[in-house]
Amino acid sequence: MKQKILIRNVQIVQKAVFPRCDIYIADGIIQEVAAKIERPADVEIDGSSLTALPGLFDMHVHLRDPGQTHKEDILTGAAAALAGGVTGVACMPNTIPAIDTVETVCYIVEKARQTGVKVHPVGCITMGLQGETLCDYDALKEAGICAISDDGRPVECAETMRQALQEAYQRNIPVISHCEDLSIIHGGIVNHGVASEMLHVKGMDRASEDYITAREIILAATTNTAIHIAHVSTSGSVEIVRQAKAHGVQVTCETCPHYFLMTEEAVLCRDADYRMNPPLRTEEDRKAVLTGVLDGTIDCIVTDHAPHSPEEKADFEHAPNGVIGMETSLAASLKLVHAGLMTLPELVEKMAIRPRQILHLPQVQIAPGENAELTLVDLNYCWTVDPEKMHSKAKNVIWKGKMLQGKAVLTITDGEVRYQDAQYFQSGKE
Repeated sequence: MKQKILIRNVQIVQKAVFPRCDIYIADGIIQEVAAKIERPADVEIDGSSLTALPGLFDMHVHLRDPGQTHKEDILTGAAAALAGGVTGVACMPNTIPAIDTVETVCYIVEKARQTGVKVHPVGCITMGLQGETLCDYDALKEAGICAISDDGRPVECAETMRQALQEAYQRNIPVISHCEDLSIIHGGIVNHGVASEMLHVKGMDRASEDYITAREIILAATTNTAIHIAHVSTSGSVEIVRQAKAHGVQVTCETCPHYFLMTEEAVLCRDADYRMNPPLRTEEDRKAVLTGVLDGTIDCIVTDHAPHSPEEKADFEHAPNGVIGMETSLAASLKLVHAGLMTLPELVEKMAIRPRQILHLPQVQIAPGENAELTLVDLNYCWTVDPEKMHSKAKNVIWKGKMLQGKAVLTITDGEVRYQDAQYFQSGKE
């Protein structure tokens, strides 16, 4: 029997900000939203300092399951998501084996079933991520994929990518591109420029990202199909996407909080936890990405949650790329709201509404008759990011030791409290 939950005097923010009210949940459904509700409840929550948001959706995560569960698995990844107010994710296909068969898709869907997080596998564009043979998109879609990508590496052959765009578009399957020319990257590990020169290591030139971004947009335009560009990090890619949208190309894109809040300066300490792909770029790039977020060129804020073990991250020059982010992405992105650069409904659009639209998934709403899938946030709560308190197996969080303002403190899915910040509630903040 599901609990009856009464949230009192909470502010609801979706596409607009609503006056404070009560929310009553029973049988997994939002039964009533009203100024004052008097109904029996098993759990009553004082929401007078809280804001209710529809469950966030992160359309770019790596759960490492199957095959690399020493880094992360579906259960710990889901726990990290819930702690960040994320109730749905799209998990990338560079697992071992890759997500290129019905069996692997079914494994992920089944293992995630009881987590409280809607985990949507992203299937491979090509078998084994090898860039050669297209996967059986009909079979993968039937099994439950939400998109296709060879994320982790590009589809190197333009003709193969063109064919994939056409095949996927006919089946209403979104295509996500990892925009990187491997011949240009040529073993680089940080941004090419000040960072690579000061650290005396190979750099990752922005031309790698910009070139494939332009290629994908040209392919989508000439085939009249759609493309989604992953983890935009350069001023060039932002402008390429902006111009393509102005000319009617069906292109969407995403970025991560670190690309509009941090620069390559962070990596100069030679800590591999600040290494990711694409890398942290220049101040000019940071400003361009931020402008793209604010003016709508960039559709979504995601994390590219990429867990690695502390042992793997110990060696700066040889560590794998990637940072975790699901537990901190909302708090980091709220910096834009606190600074007056973005409204809270606009942030909800980037982190909950638009990702689901792009992936053709049902929207989540806080309204009577809807499934109860929401997160309660204290917008003013200040907390220090402690890697040891992360729910992920990994500790490579880029905001470690930093104070953030705003936090998801309670997450509900299917009408059940799936996450509750014990320290917050024990401190009497609620």
